[in-house]
Amino acid sequence: MKLGDLVVRKSYGGDVLFRVAALLQNTAVLRGTDYRLLADAPVGDLAQVRNPDELRGPRTARVQASESVRRMQEERAQIKDGTDDEAQSGQGKPYFEMPGKVLHLDGDVNYLKKSMAVYRQLRMPAEGVHCHESQMAAAVADLLPKVRPDIVVITGHDGVFKNRSNYDLLTSYKNTGNFLQAVKNARSFDRNKDSLIVVAGACQSHFEALMSAGANFASSPARIMIHALDPVYVAVRAAFTPFRETIDLPDVISHTISGMRGVGGVETMGKYRIGIPNIKPTNIVPTLAAAEFG
Repeated sequence: MKLGDLVVRKSYGGDVLFRVAALLQNTAVLRGTDYRLLADAPVGDLAQVRNPDELRGPRTARVQASESVRRMQEERAQIKDGTDDEAQSGQGKPYFEMPGKVLHLDGDVNYLKKSMAVYRQLRMPAEGVHCHESQMAAAVADLLPKVRPDIVVITGHDGVFKNRSNYDLLTSYKNTGNFLQAVKNARSFDRNKDSLIVVAGACQSHFEALMSAGANFASSPARIMIHALDPVYVAVRAAFTPFRETIDLPDVISHTISGMRGVGGVETMGKYRIGIPNIKPTNIVPTLAAAEFG
């Protein structure tokens, strides 16, 4: 067994597909490929996976991911159609769109690539940064003044340590403390929850602590696993909800893959705006003055 191998845990019935992130003597550090779960297991408890599509759990997770992306595309199209109708009902002026800008910090480079692909597909302005969860607080403090996003996503991998029964203690979690400090730094930069929307957490993260620190949306109320695209889905809905409207909390959360047991949030205004006119330079008719000056 070596770094990067795909494996499942025999003792858990092979329910989650992992990638080997580190090998420490007879123990392997594992990062979920579909769920934002950080775990460790004895090497002897692991079985290598050659074809992930043969496993029911990973196959189901991929179907859910495809469905989530399809839903985001459909909702995006509905918003655009509604905006078209609104523009035509007035003077029929062409318009341009300004969805909210996202800064996405991810502790997993593969998840970051998938997330950025979704943002590009939906034509959202987004910047992605891969950094270890322990470095996120510093990265947030450094990047927010430079990027000036409307929405910041702080995510990666997390999990509850084995044999920890007190879910109120931050020390029971592998990375919640890192996410928590990153949220605090974001709120030090901008305390207004409608000005800067913060989406934070991963699998089994301390939901209440992240919300108390200032997150608008966080995981995981029931300490369950969340899908890799759940934070992306929330960010997309925030980016395309009109700025005069409150994000529909029950709707957006219930339509994440993990649902209300995995993601929660507070009332927040959207970030989507339209503007006019939408004139392309090739369509501009030169005025006499412009023609005189070449």
